[in-house]
Amino acid sequence: MDLHLRDKAFIVTGATSGLGQATAVELALNGAQLVLNARSQESLAATVQILVAAGVPESNLRTVEGSIGTPEVASQLTTAALEHFGRLNGALISVGGPTGGLDSTISDDQWLDAFSTVFLGMRRVARATAEAMTTGGSIALVLSSTVHTPIAGIATSNGLRPGLAMLVKQMSVEYGPRGIRFNSLLPGRFDTERVRFLDAQGGDPNGSRQRAEAGIPLRRYGEPSEFGAFAAFILSERASYLTGASIDLDGGARPSV
Repeated sequence: MDLHLRDKAFIVTGATSGLGQATAVELALNGAQLVLNARSQESLAATVQILVAAGVPESNLRTVEGSIGTPEVASQLTTAALEHFGRLNGALISVGGPTGGLDSTISDDQWLDAFSTVFLGMRRVARATAEAMTTGGSIALVLSSTVHTPIAGIATSNGLRPGLAMLVKQMSVEYGPRGIRFNSLLPGRFDTERVRFLDAQGGDPNGSRQRAEAGIPLRRYGEPSEFGAFAAFILSERASYLTGASIDLDGGARPSV
């Protein structure tokens, strides 16, 4: 299926690992122009090299180093897209998981730091992207299955992701008249560094994975490339009537409808 992404410009945050990188690869291989964001210039350079080696023109790629928790990064991302590509058609907004732990062990300062990066950071990039788009487009936030069901040991994520899902719904109403679509993507267990880290917290990573896979109807973790293909579709015009949705991509793990 042609996703009609050629010469469309997108921002991808969290673009150098996991689901963000997988989406960047899928978008770029479909001809999209990308502004890639991550905290490390070294990891950004490595991702650019991966894409160039896969046949993506380097002229289709720009990078912006910095945490989206830093207020000025949102405007730097949109400025890079408009200056280099002359347009902005959407964004895949992903951010690394906040500090782990139980609520009883997490300090107020850690909560504030998580809120600043995960909630305000994603909101800033989403709003800046929407304000910079002139012909409609698509914005997707990578949240988590914690929108519906908490995961042990990551209280800050459990607390923040559901609020972001409702904010996405709110933004879909506000920006819908301009043809701008907002959706939340709720990945379950994918074979990423972050999930492997969570599996290792109990001291038995293989056992943790086996137990988790037993609760997934497909009996396996997802591959990041599977997420990337789905995210690229959601960002494309092929999904032009989909907005305000929170979409599970979890191998059927969620037990309710």
